[in-house]
Amino acid sequence: MSGKALDAPPWFGQPRGLTVLFLTNMWEQFSYFGMRALLVYYMTKQLLIAQGSASLIYGTYTACAYFTPIVGGVIADRLLGKRRAIIIGASVMAAGHFMMSFPDLLYVALATIALGNGLFLPTLPSQINDLYAQGDPRRGWAYNVYYLGINIGGFLAPLLCGTLGEVFGWHVGFAAAGLGMLAGLLIYLWGQRYLPAEQGRVQAGAVEPARGRMALPTVLVLAAVALSVTVFRGAYEQAGNTVALWADAGVDRTLGSWTVPMTWFQSLNPLLVMAMTPMLLAGWKKRADAGRDTSPALRMATGALIVAGAYLMLCAVSALAGGKAHWLWLVAFFGVYTFGELFILPTGLGLFARLAPPGFGATTVAAWYLTIFAGSLSAGLVGTLWSRMPHTAYFALLAGLAVTASILLRLIDPWARRAEAHGPSA
Repeated sequence: MSGKALDAPPWFGQPRGLTVLFLTNMWEQFSYFGMRALLVYYMTKQLLIAQGSASLIYGTYTACAYFTPIVGGVIADRLLGKRRAIIIGASVMAAGHFMMSFPDLLYVALATIALGNGLFLPTLPSQINDLYAQGDPRRGWAYNVYYLGINIGGFLAPLLCGTLGEVFGWHVGFAAAGLGMLAGLLIYLWGQRYLPAEQGRVQAGAVEPARGRMALPTVLVLAAVALSVTVFRGAYEQAGNTVALWADAGVDRTLGSWTVPMTWFQSLNPLLVMAMTPMLLAGWKKRADAGRDTSPALRMATGALIVAGAYLMLCAVSALAGGKAHWLWLVAFFGVYTFGELFILPTGLGLFARLAPPGFGATTVAAWYLTIFAGSLSAGLVGTLWSRMPHTAYFALLAGLAVTASILLRLIDPWARRAEAHGPSA
């Protein structure tokens, strides 16, 4: 890290670089979730694409957006360096979001966003570890703070981009998403002086730092966690896909004489993340101080089980509602769903980042996004069943996927504890 970054007093009790990464990530997520909030509705209502095909396109896009980081992480580590990878990736994504304003460019725009995301997504969080000295207790909570930035952007996006898209036209909502991406890029450029120096690449006149090698048991643990999260995301990703369709057609959204816009409900998840994160962090810290901290795999298993409970709630509501369900049931679903999410997703990201060998931070974090790629692809396939089976049975299927993931994570726990105790490198 640069001398200026080391000497600078912290912001909010954390290194200033974390605030820069937090805000950059927040605006990137604003652009992503803003476009995602509109995508299924845009395809089915404006482009008149059939529901099954629209769900498959949605799942394929989100899968590709998390597949390209696998290659992008290697490029960042070996060729471009983290900073250049982030700048190039953000610029390409902004261009893709603006392309979404033109119906004829739908597939080109989605491909462009996915390519830019490949450089950006694994590289930004891989800079977090380098902000802290070894053993700094703040490092354990940094990924939950970073995850909070994801959800602030995700909260604002459906309210702003979604409302603009529904009221003024889809192209206006997509353009707002592009402006959000540009805001994140400008913040990153401004805050580079507070970020860690490049590691793992040969600088002029310098010797390349030694690279680590990941031990086989660690590789196997991460692969097993990835498989479990892939199963989990088959259910989890339906919140922006088939659950969004249910919110449109199966939920009574009236509040007096006013009808709540369908995209607004997608803001509930990130809003609840913001509300619940401080409470959870305080509880986890209290347990850790008392020597009763939960291992990452067990915490993730608990989260998957809670999300299963959220889908069982929708199963019961769908069976008992008769006609349209009251919108409060959708609010309750997101409350339980979000509580479970906080146990599993930031924990998994942190586990992959902590077990990364020196010089392979972006590459190892990219492996985490491989699980999101596979999970998003499976979610797209699962989404095609929405029109083919009763909604009660469909929600029960999603609950079953989440329970399966929970069981797998509990089985992995002993090996995951061992891998963390021994460290990533052989």
